[in-house]
Amino acid sequence: MILIGYFAFAEYKENRQLKISNEYNSIVTEYSKDKKEKTKNSLVDIIYKNDPTYSPLSLYFIIDNQLITDRLNINILFDNIIKNTSLDKEIKNLIIYKKALYNADDIRENELLDILNPIINSDSIWKSQALYLIAEYFYSKEEKQKAKEFFNQILLLETTNQDLKIESQKRLNRDLSE
Repeated sequence: MILIGYFAFAEYKENRQLKISNEYNSIVTEYSKDKKEKTKNSLVDIIYKNDPTYSPLSLYFIIDNQLITDRLNINILFDNIIKNTSLDKEIKNLIIYKKALYNADDIRENELLDILNPIINSDSIWKSQALYLIAEYFYSKEEKQKAKEFFNQILLLETTNQDLKIESQKRLNRDLSE
């Protein structure tokens, strides 16, 4: 009985995934400027289905096509995916990073740090990118000492991408040297 239940549940999950996949592909394929509202509503529905593949894709489509322009509503959708969707740890960190990137131009320092804290306080592969975003944020705000501290943290990380290390070193040497 348990074995039958297990296979039935696996079949149900596979059918659900296929249905969401077909729904997403249909919505995206049929998208046009005159169907913006319908497309937006359908994609938001997919986001709230908390599918690990199609919920994030739906959000990115909404953002890319400016179907929702209100930052608060976009952040609510980001938060739903981050909190309610069963995601691999690094995929979740990537979505957190994208949320920070989406908001970086319009938020205060403490809000940016709050968004990125789960990544910064971990050994995530996205940690160096998060530190770089914060460093560039401070640099753009003319807070050079804070920017310098974050660029230096990037250089100290063993897992930092080599290109990111080079860019951080360039920024330190060119713009932040004393």
